Amino acid sequence: MKLNALITQYVTFHKSMGEDFQSPESLLKTFCRRMGEDIDLADVKAQQVQDFLRGTGTLSGYWRRKYDTLHGLYRYALSRGFVDHAPLPSTAPQTPRFVPYIYSEDELRRLFSAAVSCRKNPRKLEPHTLRTILVLLYGAGLRVSEAVTLSVSDVDLPGSLLTIRNTKFNKTRVVPIGSQLNQVMTQYATRREQSGHPQSSSAPFFVLRRGGRVSVQLVEQAFRCVREYAGVSRDDGARYQPRLHDMRHSFAVHRLTSWYQQGADVQKLLPQLATYLGHTNIAATQVYLTMTPQLLQEASVRFEQYAFQEVHHG
Repeated sequence: MKLNALITQYVTFHKSMGEDFQSPESLLKTFCRRMGEDIDLADVKAQQVQDFLRGTGTLSGYWRRKYDTLHGLYRYALSRGFVDHAPLPSTAPQTPRFVPYIYSEDELRRLFSAAVSCRKNPRKLEPHTLRTILVLLYGAGLRVSEAVTLSVSDVDLPGSLLTIRNTKFNKTRVVPIGSQLNQVMTQYATRREQSGHPQSSSAPFFVLRRGGRVSVQLVEQAFRCVREYAGVSRDDGARYQPRLHDMRHSFAVHRLTSWYQQGADVQKLLPQLATYLGHTNIAATQVYLTMTPQLLQEASVRFEQYAFQEVHHG
């Protein structure tokens, strides 16, 4: 049996059950191209698979995603007698733990300033639009995909509310925004209207110079230029430089740190933060509790205060 025929059959099987199989399908097609479009299943060698899993860059967690996808494919093939063994490694290599970058307040100021002064940004994405998007990502902890898909009707500035639709987990949530962020968004909305961009409820809120919708890829491309211009980089030997998505991580960590410093009950507030961020479970939000030395220090101080009170009243 041909590998491409197996993949077609396997993808069709999963889609027939109503699964959103787009991402695994894309990965499997890439695997087929790497092995050879017309290769027989029996001719796929273990070393070829190992090379595909390893990739050409530094070993990352993407290895596991590729492995799990291929494991599902070969389990399907084995159960139907298309192959008698799977050319997959029995154990996974140790991949370095990915650590998001948490921007300092000074770095954030430099990035926001660079967004309007950097001359290497794509010309169709105006500087004031880019700056507003960056401020929004940090100020409201949004994913960049959530920001660029906002429509005019989703942005209620008098009510200081954003409606985030069809998120990563296909849910809609309402996000309140603070006065400073509201001011930045209002300034952008005014400039947008003065430029003559469409004001219909379905029109994109963030627009390009000629009125088209801003894409995730364009913002990420512009951000890389801004980050380099602002001189913000990692010095911990990590594989990735600070990313656009780290704005969201920084929002969460700074919010938790602030709560600790204010003496708030962080454990009780965690579910609220999870809802605000659009997390489907509290565990995804609890990860932030151990993300920076400062946050750990604040938690340690809180514990010491609690323990001292227990001893004092004991």
